[in-house]
Amino acid sequence: MTTPDSPPGRRPAAPAMIAGSLAQLAALGVIGPAVFTVLFTLLGTGLSLVPIIGIGLLVLYVLVYAMYATAWLEYARVDGLYGLELAPVRVRRSARPGFGGFLRMVWAQFTDPIVWRGIASIAVSTVLGLLVLPLLTAVVTGLAGAFTPLFSAGPMRLFGVELAAAVAVPVGIVGALAAAAALVGIAILHGILGRAILVPSREAQLAHEARLSQEQRAGAVRSAEVERTRIERDLHDGVQPRLVSVGMTLGLAQQKVDDDPQAAKALIAEAHTSTKAAITELRQLARGIHTSVLDDRGLDAALSALAARSPVPVTLDVRTPGRCGPGAEAAVYFVIAESLTNAAKHSRGTEARVLVRMREDATLWARVEDNGVGGARVLPGGGLDGIANRVLGVGGTFRLDSPAGGPTTVEVTVPCAS
Repeated sequence: MTTPDSPPGRRPAAPAMIAGSLAQLAALGVIGPAVFTVLFTLLGTGLSLVPIIGIGLLVLYVLVYAMYATAWLEYARVDGLYGLELAPVRVRRSARPGFGGFLRMVWAQFTDPIVWRGIASIAVSTVLGLLVLPLLTAVVTGLAGAFTPLFSAGPMRLFGVELAAAVAVPVGIVGALAAAAALVGIAILHGILGRAILVPSREAQLAHEARLSQEQRAGAVRSAEVERTRIERDLHDGVQPRLVSVGMTLGLAQQKVDDDPQAAKALIAEAHTSTKAAITELRQLARGIHTSVLDDRGLDAALSALAARSPVPVTLDVRTPGRCGPGAEAAVYFVIAESLTNAAKHSRGTEARVLVRMREDATLWARVEDNGVGGARVLPGGGLDGIANRVLGVGGTFRLDSPAGGPTTVEVTVPCAS
């Protein structure tokens, strides 16, 4: 999108913009009333059927996404006409699973100010289009009146008034010029109103960016807290008691080394085995904090190594022609790692599929699917809570779909620049 401090976008020449604006407004003068008739019909039908919960909610759901589609088309139309480089209208997502998460998602879509700005813009454009249609007729009528005397010397009816041929010429010319001037004015007004409605003010944009930054900061802090809790739990439940056991075993061996050398050797061997197991656990824990393969060889190689270690067979499909920022790659890697861990520990699935794509809009998208029993939930302090906040911390989106009975799907999108 353009801002006062950003370079100008692609702007067509003024005559082309005016001609294109008038053509589009004329089309909206015909199509716009039908669009709003459909929207109001869906609204009235959905509200009247609310007592029949299933049907009423279904109609209102269709209304919400009909509004989204209308706003998306309006943004694309105005952006293509004036080259404003507007931010695309996106479908809102909810990180919460189940019916409650679905309702939150639909409500967020319905209350999205971007969608309502698009609806307001197309409403204004439809009104202007209804004015354009008679003015175009007036231009044609005026030109016809100006040239009619060339073919007929008798009186003629022009703009609802019967005029002599000699008078029809100047009246037709003046009428056509006045209507054409009005059309140019409407086209200019359309551009002004379109920018005013769809392009956020500098203050609104800064407030939006500050709000996003605050959300990302909160997500990063929460992700760090969840990660710290996980590390503490893994150390407390795994490595720490094993090392305590090693210390006790070595203490016993020290007591027996003089009286019973064979028993001391056996205790030392036991301590050696436990030490190696502790080292393995520490390596696994360190791998959960940082993976050097990701930094050195990229996301594809790191995910290949991750899939090879997974107890659940993994089908890996990674298409990333280039590298993204370290934050984006790390977030996607740990989302996939946690999802595969959950698939192995909790879902009782027999296979998993991982898809990773680098999209044209400079985002990194990933989806992990398993054929397990489903029922996964985002619980405070849990693994899914940690990866959801990690994704939020880099400005991405997280979606979990895990109905009872399965399958479970985790989907994330993060900006490549993170």
